[in-house]
Amino acid sequence: MLKDNFKLGLVLGILGPFVGMLAFYLWKFRVSVSLWGFIKVLAIENRLLTNMITFSLFANAVLFTLFINNDKDKTAKGIFAITCIWALGAIFLKWWY
Repeated sequence: MLKDNFKLGLVLGILGPFVGMLAFYLWKFRVSVSLWGFIKVLAIENRLLTNMITFSLFANAVLFTLFINNDKDKTAKGIFAITCIWALGAIFLKWWY
């Protein structure tokens, strides 16, 4: 497995939600809507945006669990820090939007 490094955890914590968002798109809309159309739907449909953000944060939870179970605590801390920031952003979007 990868090196135990806080900066690596930050990078993985940033990339994980994007992979989760892509997985959400492929799972829900791949057949019926283009990627650009999916982004337009997200801008309109608040409930869908919340579901997608939750799904994307689940990707970070999986990463966090993998690194904790492999005793890579520094990397897991970086993932957790970014996950908290993403979660605060999700809460802000839910209240604001």
